[in-house]
Amino acid sequence: MSFTPIHPRPIRKAVFPVAGLGTRFLPATKVVPKELLPVVDRPLIQYAVDEAREAGIEQMIFVTGRGKTGIVEHFDIAFELEQTMTERGKDLSVLECTRATPGDVIAVRQQVPLGLGHAIWCARAIVGDEPFAIFLPDELMVAREGGSGCMKQMVEAYNDVGGNLISVLEVPMEQVSSYGVIDPGAQVGALTQVRGLVEKPPQAEAPSNKIVSGRYILQPEVMRVLENQGKGAGGEIQLTDAMAKMIGTQPFHAVTFDGARYDCGSKVGFVEATLAIALARPDMGAEVRAIALNLLK
Repeated sequence: MSFTPIHPRPIRKAVFPVAGLGTRFLPATKVVPKELLPVVDRPLIQYAVDEAREAGIEQMIFVTGRGKTGIVEHFDIAFELEQTMTERGKDLSVLECTRATPGDVIAVRQQVPLGLGHAIWCARAIVGDEPFAIFLPDELMVAREGGSGCMKQMVEAYNDVGGNLISVLEVPMEQVSSYGVIDPGAQVGALTQVRGLVEKPPQAEAPSNKIVSGRYILQPEVMRVLENQGKGAGGEIQLTDAMAKMIGTQPFHAVTFDGARYDCGSKVGFVEATLAIALARPDMGAEVRAIALNLLK
């Protein structure tokens, strides 16, 4: 494997693994993809794409499955809708975030659910020989007021150190068995050297309480590792296992995100995200706060 160039190549492409069935949210996700469920008035996938665009990423690659075509359609132009809105004098700017430049949204299929690593590998032909980002839309990362999004913070760090980066956050030790966990090395500010990675370790064997939190910048060599990788935890091809093999051959760092993270893969986390974003909105925050306080009486 080759080392990252002294001047890292820019991150232009992002992979969004969105082929999952969303069974935790049934029956809501029987027809509607989980990634299109709204957090206030934007679907979950929109937040991830907005974060990618803020970081300068140009091409969005959705790894989809059966019944997930609505995700790509969300970023298409709905001529009939826009014509009707125009005729009724409605403001079309609300749809601006859903517009994509032709060629900037691409979908590939993951025919068999073999895990996150396999989903990323399915995008190999489009990623090509470039470093790329990965977004897990279930992890909703919200910047502090006036601050940068998670991926923008990571890209800024990447421009300094190159190599591979992952976002991390600290959780109570009793929760580490549900996540990928890093073995941390030297730390400077928000940047931590990664000496190793373990997927869903027992609490007693976890090297730290710093978990991988849904954002990655990886070098293209990871695709070759995934190509020949066997199944790991849960009988799936794990991205964490592939990244662990790259440590020591390329720079590998973790970035602790300065912002809030919501686990929208769980119902409670989804409700928490909805409340937090609604409360922060100037157009509804005061009313939502009053409603919440009234319900808690």
